[in-house]
Amino acid sequence: MSATNHPAFARIMPFVFVFLWSTGFVGAKFGLPYADPFVFLFVRFVIVLILMIPVIFLMGAKWPKTWREAAHIGTTGVLVHGVYLGGVFWAIDTGLPAGLAALIVGLQPVVTASVVGSILGERVSMRQWGGLILGLIGVALVLLPKIGDGVGITPFGIGLAVFALFGMTAGTLYQKRFCTGMELMSGTVVQYVAASVFVGVVALFKEPLHVEWSMDFILAMAWLVLVLSIGAIMLLMVLIKQGEATRVASMFYLVPPTAAFFAWLLFDEQLGVLGFAGFAIAALGVALVIMKR
Repeated sequence: MSATNHPAFARIMPFVFVFLWSTGFVGAKFGLPYADPFVFLFVRFVIVLILMIPVIFLMGAKWPKTWREAAHIGTTGVLVHGVYLGGVFWAIDTGLPAGLAALIVGLQPVVTASVVGSILGERVSMRQWGGLILGLIGVALVLLPKIGDGVGITPFGIGLAVFALFGMTAGTLYQKRFCTGMELMSGTVVQYVAASVFVGVVALFKEPLHVEWSMDFILAMAWLVLVLSIGAIMLLMVLIKQGEATRVASMFYLVPPTAAFFAWLLFDEQLGVLGFAGFAIAALGVALVIMKR
């Protein structure tokens, strides 16, 4: 039995993923002031590739057997890494409050559940639908006080966040439908190659290619590369491979409240009683979705 299939590890994997993924908002807050969004992502993905490719060859990992398989894996990478992260970062860069961006992409579990039956043939039970709705209410309670007075909210910024929402949803479903046999290490490399090409092309046409290599930027980049782009993404791929799409997607409900908790802990951002209540409601909603039938 592999480590990822061990019952105890399988039970804690979703919560480890939520913890790791939530720290991405902290890393972005430290790093984005020193590089434009798509340049930031391009540098991040290239560093990931520089670190991972030698490891892949040393381990003798198997690469995709056909170009068709590689194309499927690369498509997932563009959707999950390029469209989702690029959309969120660009939306926030236009002035969209991070809380509102998180609330929009937090709709992913509901969107996933709405289409999962027709695409993957998975049945969403009434209990799971109740959990999805509870989760959304919990996320809203945490984030709505953080949205602010509307300054910086534009149709373009909202559109970018919605674009990011559908990118992550499509990427999760595509991964589950076409890439469940993907080798974890080599497949992740293929995903980042495709994503780096995508964000690199966008950066060439959109942004000045400039990075200020401050200590804050270097530390933020190191965290995002090692913990998020390698650790959390590989964990996500394992979760998608082993779990139903709706159950995996529901874990994203816990990301905005957890990120808000980190912001309260590290940056003294206000959370309040309503925020903690929302956190508890979101957790209850996720529990209803992921519990065994």
